Amino acid sequence: MNSGSHESSAEGKASPLLIVISAPSGGGKTTLCQHLLATDANIVRAITCTTRAPRPGEQEGVDYYFLDAATFQQRVQAGEFLEHAAVHGNSYGNLKSEVLGKLRQGKDVVLNIDVQGAATIRAKAAQDAELSAALVTVFLTPPSLMILEKRLRKRGADSDAAIQQRLSVARQEIAHWNRFDYLLISTTIAEDLRRMQTIVEAEKMRPGRAQPPDFSPSVRALNGLNR
Repeated sequence: MNSGSHESSAEGKASPLLIVISAPSGGGKTTLCQHLLATDANIVRAITCTTRAPRPGEQEGVDYYFLDAATFQQRVQAGEFLEHAAVHGNSYGNLKSEVLGKLRQGKDVVLNIDVQGAATIRAKAAQDAELSAALVTVFLTPPSLMILEKRLRKRGADSDAAIQQRLSVARQEIAHWNRFDYLLISTTIAEDLRRMQTIVEAEKMRPGRAQPPDFSPSVRALNGLNR
């Protein structure tokens, strides 16, 4: 699938998608999102707000929206976030205005979030027709906890205790797979991407999103036939 794969979307014939991808830690959702973004110019990511300090090279409004803790909390209280969470002492959240703004531009928006965040967005979408019409949720998981453990160890980023904790959380997250629209069992990066692209294409063809060609005869054509 190339960057022109959503020709119908570019022509305004299919409504945009809000693609939520969740997976246990080490499940491959970040890699899948990166490849999805790289292969389809119509798919964009929502820029996340965070209270952590910028890392070298990160830019405001490009990598993140960097907020101080007080401002972040004010926006939480104002109900501006679709979902938010605390991670390693910092807060992260996706603004409803950021997501809807890009959807209204005709872009498909991908969110890489955890199971709890996906549940929050589903609940918000149930009360919002625009979000509900766009939302597609995908749960990505390795075929077994053994393979997930191998992936976590291969990263070399965690201690044995941390890995066991991640696996414990993964068991709880995997139990929620049936609350998602799709279950994608991870194999290879290329195969995960191919199946994710298939999901996107199928969702674009749903009657609620696709627009058929206009086959109604024009007045001029009718006049020509009646002569």
